[in-house]
Amino acid sequence: MRVLLIGANGYIGRFVADRLLADPAVQLTALGRGDDADVRFDLATGSPGALTRFLDAVHPGVVVNCAGATRGGARELTRHNTVAVATVCEALRRSGCGARLVQIGCGSEYGPSQPGSSTAEDAVPRPGGPYGVSKLAATELVLGSGLDAVVLRVFSPAGPGTPAGSPLGRLAEAMRRAMQSGDGELKLGGLGVQRDFVDVRDVARAVHAASLSAAQGVINIGSGRAVRLRDAAGVLARVAGYGGALHELDAPPGPLRGPIGHPRADSDHAAPVAYPYPDGCGSWQQADVRTARDRLGWRPRINLEESLADIWMEAACRI
Repeated sequence: MRVLLIGANGYIGRFVADRLLADPAVQLTALGRGDDADVRFDLATGSPGALTRFLDAVHPGVVVNCAGATRGGARELTRHNTVAVATVCEALRRSGCGARLVQIGCGSEYGPSQPGSSTAEDAVPRPGGPYGVSKLAATELVLGSGLDAVVLRVFSPAGPGTPAGSPLGRLAEAMRRAMQSGDGELKLGGLGVQRDFVDVRDVARAVHAASLSAAQGVINIGSGRAVRLRDAAGVLARVAGYGGALHELDAPPGPLRGPIGHPRADSDHAAPVAYPYPDGCGSWQQADVRTARDRLGWRPRINLEESLADIWMEAACRI
C-alpha cells in the first residue's frame, strides 16, 4: 500500500510516519515544507493543480493529512487548517488515483461540553475559538467532498515530543526550572480544567488503523477519561521526583493538600505560572471513543503516567 503523508514533520505526523514505516506493507512518501520531505510542497500556498499532478505521478492508495497550525490569528489558522484541506480535497477529486483520505481533526471542533459528559461524534459542534472553527471548517470540507474519507478527531495529545508551548509542556518546563534552581515551591494556575489526554503514539496507531479500514465520517480518538490538570501535575511531580510544594493559585482558600502530598503554603516567593487552555473547550472535555473501538478495532494502550514520564524525560535533558 502506497501512502502519502502530509505534515510528516509535525508533532503527530512524526509518530504517524514511524508507525507507517514499521509496516512492511506500506510504501511511504512524505510531502511537506521541510527540506527532509520527499517532496516539498506548501499546502497553504500550493495550487490544487500542482498537487493533482503529483498525486497522478505517485498514485497513492491512502493520503494522510497531519498538516496544520495550532497557533496564530484567525487568518493564519484558516489558511493552514482550512484552505490547505480544500486544496487536498480538490486535488483528490481531480486526480485519477482514487486515494482514501485520512484527515486529522481535533476535539476543539466540539467546543465546551457539560461536565461529566462524554462527547460522541453526533454532538453538535460549537467551537469556542478560531482554532476549533478552522478545524471544523476543514472537517466539513472533507465530509462534503464525496471522497472516501475519514476524520479522526484527536482530543488532547500527550507524550514524547509534546510542544514546549502546550500546557503539559509548560508545566514540565516550570518544574524543570524549579528543580534546577532548588525552589521548594511552585505556584501554578489554571489547574482546574479537565481534558481527555491521549498518547501521541496511540494516535499514530489509530491513523494506521484508519488507513486500512473502510470507515468513513468522524471518529473520536481519545482516552475516554477526563483528567484534571492538577492531577496531571501531581503525576508529573512524582515521576520527576520533585519534592516541593505545589501551590494552586485558583484553588479554594485554605490549607488544602495537593495531589503530590504537600499542603498549600502562603509564601509568595515563587513566581506564579498559569497554564490556560486556549482551545475554547471550557473546563471539561471527555471523548466517547466507542466508535473507534467498534469501527477501527482501536483502544488506547498507553496510560497518562507513561506519557508524562516521557514528557519529563525530554524536559530533564535540559537541566
